[in-house]
Amino acid sequence: MGQQMRIQIICPAPRGTLHGNRVTALRWARLLRDLGHRVSIAQYYEGGPCELLIALHAQRSADAVFRFCDCYPNQPVVIALTGTDLYRDIHRDRRAQRVLELATRLTVFQPHALKELPVHLRGKALVIYQSMKKTRKRSVSRQTDFFDVCVVGHLREVKDPFRTAHASRRLPASSRIRVLHAGMAMEDGMAQRARSEESRNPRYRWLEGISRAKARLLIASSRLLVLSSIMEGGANVISEAVVDHVPVLASRIPGSIGLLGTDYPGYFPVGDTEALAGLLLRVESDRRFYLQLKSWCSRLALLFLPSWERARWRKLLSELKPLSQ
Repeated sequence: MGQQMRIQIICPAPRGTLHGNRVTALRWARLLRDLGHRVSIAQYYEGGPCELLIALHAQRSADAVFRFCDCYPNQPVVIALTGTDLYRDIHRDRRAQRVLELATRLTVFQPHALKELPVHLRGKALVIYQSMKKTRKRSVSRQTDFFDVCVVGHLREVKDPFRTAHASRRLPASSRIRVLHAGMAMEDGMAQRARSEESRNPRYRWLEGISRAKARLLIASSRLLVLSSIMEGGANVISEAVVDHVPVLASRIPGSIGLLGTDYPGYFPVGDTEALAGLLLRVESDRRFYLQLKSWCSRLALLFLPSWERARWRKLLSELKPLSQ
């Protein structure tokens, strides 16, 4: 399919929100337009001419996929698999499983995700790392009175959002670590928990929801990013930190191992507050260890070049052809 196509991206996250999937949809729309295609983004497929459907989230976009396939059975469908797809839904949800079978191609954000797919579907899948541009350095300044550690993610149970705050309580009084947490309260009780944590933990500040530009500056101006999630498909914040050479501590989950590597030294077990506290203290006090993490992340930056992501999409689109009439 070398000619211009009308492409619709289905993203369950509403317009104007800061969900990671919405950020991805917007970036892909810009990229595909740069490749010469006409692109729109919608929460649902409502009919109308479309030569390619790209759906983020197999389970939550299932109705859109089913309707599109009914309307245009000969047109290709690309499914972008999220963390909840890969590590939950496709193993137990029949609708998500049917979407995988209907898909012309599948995309994943990191290579470990391929292991979650049924063997007969792995040939459909293509790894497309989420690219990022470096933050403009002239906009970035670092606090010198604190060793700032950022957590950038909405307050949802799947993110284990307060793990870093809890770990910071266990640090010695001499530590200069301050936890800056950006993200909206997405589930009941989360805002109250964040404010309660602020009131009892002098190391923790909840910045609530901030713009994407401000979140990028927060990451770039911090000494460290922590991703404590229970489940991720391949988190945007890892690539955002890596391209700005900000080291990462991450829970040892497949979605992060697929981006950072099996032997990355900055992992801690999911939900292990004590282990995370030990890593935080080591990062702050052991310069050699800090530089080891920083160097490792800096070497990974090439994975997230926009030119690489563009090339992968160009390859995928060139291979798509309508099914025979």
